[in-house]
Order: sequence, then C-alpha cells, then structure tokens
Amino acid sequence: MSVTFHTNSAEETIELGEKIGSLLQKGDIIALQGTLAAGKTTITKGIARALGVQDEITSPTFCLISEYEGTMPLYHMDVYRLEGGDDFINLGVEDLIYGNGVSLIEWSEKIMSELPKKTIILRLEAKEGTTERTITLENWNHGEIQ
Repeated sequence: MSVTFHTNSAEETIELGEKIGSLLQKGDIIALQGTLAAGKTTITKGIARALGVQDEITSPTFCLISEYEGTMPLYHMDVYRLEGGDDFINLGVEDLIYGNGVSLIEWSEKIMSELPKKTIILRLEAKEGTTERTITLENWNHGEIQ
C-alpha cells in the first residue's frame, strides 16, 4: 500500500515521523529516499521520539551508523558515501537490519538490492525555496496514520 502526506514545516515533518514511528515494529526497515535537505534526518527525529529515544538525532553521514536506545533499538544509517551494496553488507549490517530494532537508511537508493522485500520506502520531496514536503510511504502495511 502507498500513502502520501504533505507537511508545511520541519515541526510538521517531525510530527508525521512520530505518527509513523508509533506504528513501527521490531525488525522494520525504512528506506529513506530524497535529495539533499529533503528532510530525511528531520523525519527520523520524529520516528526516534515515538520510539522513546532521548538522544539528539543527527545525520550519521560521517559515522555511517548511529545506534540509539529507546523502547526498542533504533539504527540510523547513512549510505551516501558507500559505493553500493557490497560496501553496505561489509559494514556488518545484517545483525542490525534483521535484528530486534528499527532500521532507518538514508540514501537507500544506492543499496535497495540488499534490502528485503518487506522494506518500507519513505520518499521525501521538498518544494524548492520552502519548508513544504511531500512524503510518500510505499509498502506500508502498518495501519492508517492519523
């Protein structure tokens, strides 16, 4: 199932992330896709808040994987600097993406062939020069987002 939302500010994007996060389950993988500054880390902040993460969420561009503790583990990955699927697998991510937490993967377009079919795709599109976002969830089967 596919569903689309529109947000008008960073706070609305975070709030939508909270709603999505409240419905996630252990083992869920979210493939975040969108251009630079589309809001991938912003929506992750809301998902993390819903999962009870108290730490500040920042983009893991230079460390590649950030792990956070909440009601369940949150693994926030950024594969922008990787060459492709082999680099991703060589990071040892299988324990994370097939584990008991939620995995969020920024720039996932580069490694989709390595992700399971059940992966939820979250696409963010920014309206140039504004804080408006169009956010589409594909492969969503976790119920209606209010």
